[in-house]
Amino acid sequence: MNHNILEVWLRGPIDGIPPHLQPVAHALLQAREEVESWMTDFPDDALWLQPASVASVGFHLQHLSGVLSRLFTYARGEVLSDKQLEALEGEGRPFEGCTVALLLTKFREQVDVCLEQLRQTDERTLLESRGVGRKQIPSTVLGLLVHAAEHTQRHAGQLHVTMRVVKDARASGRL
Repeated sequence: MNHNILEVWLRGPIDGIPPHLQPVAHALLQAREEVESWMTDFPDDALWLQPASVASVGFHLQHLSGVLSRLFTYARGEVLSDKQLEALEGEGRPFEGCTVALLLTKFREQVDVCLEQLRQTDERTLLESRGVGRKQIPSTVLGLLVHAAEHTQRHAGQLHVTMRVVKDARASGRL
C-alpha cells in the first residue's frame, strides 16, 4: 500500500497522539502536506499579490502558523506572549527576508510543535474550560484544538485557491 496516495486520516494512528485527538493531528498533517505540495514552485515575488482583493498567499502562510500558535497557547490555559501579539500584528505584511521557503518552514515547525502538545495532552483535560483572547471568551481544550484543525484546513483551502488564481493570472499576463 502506498501511504503517500492515501490521505493522512486513512494511514492509521499517529504515534503518541491520544485517541480522541487523532483527528486534530490528521487534519494538521494533511494541511501541511498539501500546502507544501502546492507551494513547490510558487514565486517569492507573488506572495503578496491580492487578486480580486482577497487575502494574499503570504497572509495565509503567516496566518496558518500564527493561528496554530495562538489557539494551542489558549488550549494550554496561557495568554499570548508579546512575540505572538507582534506576529499577529504583522500577519499579511512582508518582512525582510520573507520567502515562500521561510514561511513554509515556519508552518512545518509550528505543526511539529502542535503535534508535540497533542502528545502531551491528557484526554481527561479535554472538557476543561479555557478562555480565548483578551476577553477570555469561554471554550474548552477540545474546542480550541478542534477549531485549530478546522481553521487550518479552511485557510489551507483559501491559500490553494488564491495560489492557483495568482499563478494562472501571471501565466496569462493578467497580473
